[in-house]
Amino acid sequence: MGLVDFSHVEILFHMNQVDPGKIEKNARHPRNNPEWPKVGIFAQRGKNRPNQIGTTVCKVLKVDGTQLYLEGLDAIDGSPVLDIKPWVIEFAPRGSVFQPKWISELMKKYW
Repeated sequence: MGLVDFSHVEILFHMNQVDPGKIEKNARHPRNNPEWPKVGIFAQRGKNRPNQIGTTVCKVLKVDGTQLYLEGLDAIDGSPVLDIKPWVIEFAPRGSVFQPKWISELMKKYW
């Protein structure tokens, strides 16, 4: 009730299909691309995280009773949803935002 008044929501989900043997504990090249620097798992958005918690901000397309229709959910179908939070402008980053060039290259063809 009330989510229809928000354009976006943040979805927290459990990445329950990650193979425990593939959890990253060391630095690696994102997407195994040697042209990008080695970084730790907390400096990237890879799925093989120690906590197996995913988060993404999605556009709300429609709310129908208890059904929530979204655009841009970055989760495998059937992943358990841990929480749904309305996206609030005041919680967005304040000040200038920056990121390394490699992540912009990675995301260019993501969607």
